Amino acid sequence: MASAREKHQTHDARTIVAASPVGSSKGGQGSARILGSALAGAAELVIFHPVDTVAKRLMSNQTRVIGDSFAMTASNLNSVIFKDKSGAKPIQRYLSLFPGISYGAGYKVLQRVYKFGGQPFVKDAMTTSFGETFTRIFGEKKGKALLYAFAGSLMGVGEIVLLPLDVLKIKAQTNPESLQGRGIVEIFAKEGRNLYRGAGWTAGRNAPGSFALFGGSSFTKGYVFKLDNYNDATWFQETIASGMGAVASITVAAPLDVIKTRIQNRPFDSPESGVVILRNLVKNEGFGAFFKGLTPKVIVVGPKLIFSFTIAQKMISFFEKKFN
Repeated sequence: MASAREKHQTHDARTIVAASPVGSSKGGQGSARILGSALAGAAELVIFHPVDTVAKRLMSNQTRVIGDSFAMTASNLNSVIFKDKSGAKPIQRYLSLFPGISYGAGYKVLQRVYKFGGQPFVKDAMTTSFGETFTRIFGEKKGKALLYAFAGSLMGVGEIVLLPLDVLKIKAQTNPESLQGRGIVEIFAKEGRNLYRGAGWTAGRNAPGSFALFGGSSFTKGYVFKLDNYNDATWFQETIASGMGAVASITVAAPLDVIKTRIQNRPFDSPESGVVILRNLVKNEGFGAFFKGLTPKVIVVGPKLIFSFTIAQKMISFFEKKFN
């Protein structure tokens, strides 16, 4: 007969598996993960692409925005955000916030499918291999949260495979002149490895950012809402958990995100290394520049991440029930 200790460890491991936000990977659950996360990415793109453009342009701006008066500050912001359309009619200014929508569509949907749909597979594999160890070392609830977070972090690092689409999206948003008159096939053929500029900085940003996103959400569900099975989260609980994870993710990733964005928005024929950008940033703008764009990102990009993460989790859960 199994000892009481063995039974307890088996129970803990099963509890961790049950707490996975998307359950096991059998049956139609693989399709559910892909479909649910793809829908979340598409919905996010349609609603939040203009917000992302504003944040990217603010992070890329290296001039002083705050003027001597409110009117001057507003004028500076208008020029930074809307660029050559700053003096156009409101509808034209709004439409100018949709550059790179084609690249954004490919990148955003693939990114959400990869990260939100792929993280549960990594979580399942880690639970099978390390579930009992995490439970023994960290305890049941903390072990579950950490497995969730580490799985997210690994997915975040691997996300650099999609970097070329992100680079093209950012260039279209902040430096469209570098793409004028060039098709995507021509760009990929000519630029090649240049499209992976900043890959190391991107991985460095994604690792803690994704750890905080998935870990913060899991921590909230386990410790705040006392959920054993994350699938049982209501819309309200899922939204609050996603909010906690999103704010934590944006904040810890902000410094490296600024450097990553500045690497990627440089012209193809005038690159600048992350080390040079880092040195110039500290020298010319001060350490506060590491958090440029953080406030608008938390205020407006935060809801984007909360929205997509919540939609992905609930849609995956919904399709799992439908497919099974």
